[in-house]
Amino acid sequence: MTVIRPAAPTDADDMAEVQNAIYRAGLRSTPVDVEQIRERYLDEPYRIACTVAELGGRVIGFQSLKRAWPDNPYDVAEGWGIIGTHIHPDAGRGGLGRKLFAESLAAAKAAGLQHIDATIGADNEAGLAYYAAMGFVPYRDGDGAIPHRFDL
Repeated sequence: MTVIRPAAPTDADDMAEVQNAIYRAGLRSTPVDVEQIRERYLDEPYRIACTVAELGGRVIGFQSLKRAWPDNPYDVAEGWGIIGTHIHPDAGRGGLGRKLFAESLAAAKAAGLQHIDATIGADNEAGLAYYAAMGFVPYRDGDGAIPHRFDL
């Protein structure tokens, strides 16, 4: 049975493996190391929530929700949320994204967010379909990406 829970520092290795499996599948442009996972998701000062999906003691997916910060690389307005979803390619299409988003949505509401941005690569068909299914809609042009928004 899959367990959905807040990410812990001890999850960094498994979270890196999730992103590197995505990279090996050709769905991510660069690999990551454990230190990058810690910096981007676990020790991030703008973090609102980071939730993992665990199966058999291993993290098979995670979702990060941050508050947009000045000069962020996505050009998202300060105060909005920025969400990212990472599911191991072997675990996709099983409802993990929906379960993770339920946790992120609750955290967004508790944090008082009014909007969440998901900037998705224009060639990421699975990501575009996922965010559309969660209720995100395109809201502006992007350079090689399609920024989507969810209004709370």
